[in-house]
Amino acid sequence: MTIAGFAAIAFLSLMAALSPGPAVMLSARTGLTEGMRAGACLAVGIGIGATIWAAAAFFGLAIVFSLAPTLLVGLKIVGCAYLLWTAWHLWRNADLPLVDAGAPRAPRSSFAAFRHGLLMQLANPKTAVMFSAIFVGIVPPGTPLAVKAALLAVVFLNETLWNVFVARIFSLERSRAAYLRLKGVIDRAFGGLIAFLGVKIIAT
Repeated sequence: MTIAGFAAIAFLSLMAALSPGPAVMLSARTGLTEGMRAGACLAVGIGIGATIWAAAAFFGLAIVFSLAPTLLVGLKIVGCAYLLWTAWHLWRNADLPLVDAGAPRAPRSSFAAFRHGLLMQLANPKTAVMFSAIFVGIVPPGTPLAVKAALLAVVFLNETLWNVFVARIFSLERSRAAYLRLKGVIDRAFGGLIAFLGVKIIAT
């Protein structure tokens, strides 16, 4: 595999991480409401989830989906249900005050935040299809396992570091103060966007 091909995959993976989606929105809200530690743990879960889908793409999961489309449909339904469940909780609790108006709410445990990030990322099986399309076009047959491992590491770092950055920006005091003023509106906006993206998973 050429250096140019490796760089192309790294760039496409970064663009996928930067694109707005449920994971980015969840990172922003976690930073706002629970602070940097919970946001960082959530980001690690998101990164591992993306790495799992990328690894599955290496093993031809997209081919399995094409041969057994009902499997993809089933995964889409499960993913959509999880995102809708998350959106409903955001919408339902939009008008509830934070535990302390001057600080983020009591954060979840590190493992709980990590698990939520992982499940959020795994809720979108289209990620595996996207990575499959990238890998098929750029990664030649017979690519050494060490190179594939390096590509997976790049996917993990892109997803994790970007979402850590998002959580950090939104955990700043100025961001939190703006959130406290508009909590109901912001939470409903987050909930509505996540619900829309969940439905979009099934519709596309």
